[in-house]
Amino acid sequence: MQGQARAVTERLSSWWFTPMPARRLALLRIAIGALALAYLTFRAPNLASVAELAPQQFAPVGAAALLTQPVPAWFVRSSVGLSIVLGAAFTVGAAFRVTGPAFALLLLWVTTYRSSWGMVFHTENLFTLHVMLLAGSPAADALSWDARNSGRASPALDEEDGRFGWAIRAMSLVTVVAYVVAGVAKLKLSGGTWLGGELLRAQIAYDNLRKLELGTRVSPLGPWLVRHREVFPALSVLTMLVELGAPLALVYRRVTLPWVLAAWSFHVGVLLLMSIGFFYQLSGFAYLSFFPLERGLALLQRRLAKA
Repeated sequence: MQGQARAVTERLSSWWFTPMPARRLALLRIAIGALALAYLTFRAPNLASVAELAPQQFAPVGAAALLTQPVPAWFVRSSVGLSIVLGAAFTVGAAFRVTGPAFALLLLWVTTYRSSWGMVFHTENLFTLHVMLLAGSPAADALSWDARNSGRASPALDEEDGRFGWAIRAMSLVTVVAYVVAGVAKLKLSGGTWLGGELLRAQIAYDNLRKLELGTRVSPLGPWLVRHREVFPALSVLTMLVELGAPLALVYRRVTLPWVLAAWSFHVGVLLLMSIGFFYQLSGFAYLSFFPLERGLALLQRRLAKA
């Protein structure tokens, strides 16, 4: 038994620390950092607007759960502004050992604080977790300001090492777990009833009706589709296949691309039916850790050189 346990442990360790190139991890930092910077810049007014809400609306969650009252308005606005500055440093890899963790923690704070006013937003969860994993990894050892200006030797861009691979594996694993948790939650709350399709149909109808009553944007497709009850069993089953089938994307390479396309299509469907946009997933950046980005970049560079 001990021999079998040791073999399993070694196999898991080998998978977790699979050697991957420094360039791939650096490209993830640049891509996700750039998206974070764009998101924070675009959403800055909204993120800072919670400073104007009535104190009685404050319902702290997550990183803000220890608070008993809202923080001052100047602190909220300063946090948003500083997050943009640190986001730029994160992206270019400047003083990354300090700015990386600082940006990740500030992003967690800013997004959590916005969710502490009566409505919890889930659209930034995976995004924030990926930033935190990158911040705790050697993601600035290549293709960064630090690597260019430091006196120490930086790794070759194509150098493969487990210290680069673990963070990439962790990002993919977190993505998979996020989908599995969503699928398990549906089955836990509804059992096999979910597969019948009626719960999904009711959820779409309720979401659009609530938005109509509140005077916010209503999906043009959702109210039409709920009239066609026969399509919802298939949609419910497909939802379960995407969420509970996510681990297959980690284990089988041939499944990775089809699953990513299915997961992305799932979020397109959510956007069209309920006007709920998971920007990170819809951008495709949420799935970048599953692919050898450096090969795609090399292919693009060769094609541009021939053009």
